[in-house]
Amino acid sequence: MARELTGRHVLIITLAAFGVIIAVNVVMAFLAVGSFPGLEVPNSYVASQEFDRDRQAQQDLGWTARARHAGSELTIEILDRQGRHPVLRDFSATIGRPTHKRADVTPGFTVAGGVYRVPLDLEPGAWIIHVQAVAEDGTPFRQRLNHHAGARAK
Repeated sequence: MARELTGRHVLIITLAAFGVIIAVNVVMAFLAVGSFPGLEVPNSYVASQEFDRDRQAQQDLGWTARARHAGSELTIEILDRQGRHPVLRDFSATIGRPTHKRADVTPGFTVAGGVYRVPLDLEPGAWIIHVQAVAEDGTPFRQRLNHHAGARAK
C-alpha cells in the first residue's frame, strides 16, 4: 500500500536537502579558511614597486631558461640574447606539480658547459620548474617553466 505524501513529508525532505547543502558549504568554507596562508607582504604598494624594478632588471639581462627531460635526467640551460650561456653567481631550480607542493624537490645540479644537469625521474604529467639564478652583477633571474613529462616506456 502506497503512503500518502503529506505536507509534513515535503517539509522534512526540503529541510534535509537544505541541511546537506548548508553542511557541505560550512565544511568547504572551514577548509578554505584553514588553508589560507595569510598576507604575503605587509605593504602591497611597496611590493609592486620592488616587483617592477626586479622585472625591469631581469628583462635587461635578456635571458631565457629552457628545460629538457630525457630518460631520467633533467637539463636546464639559461641563454642570453646571443644564445650563449651567461656566467652565473648562483643557480637553483625547484621542480614540482602545479596542484600541490608534496612532490616539490630542489635537487643539486651539476654544471658543465653552461648546462645544469641532475638525475631525476619525473612521473608522467604536468610539472612546473621554478628556475632561480643570480647574474655576476647580482641581478636576480627567475623564470617559471611549464614542463610536461611523457609516459614512460615499458
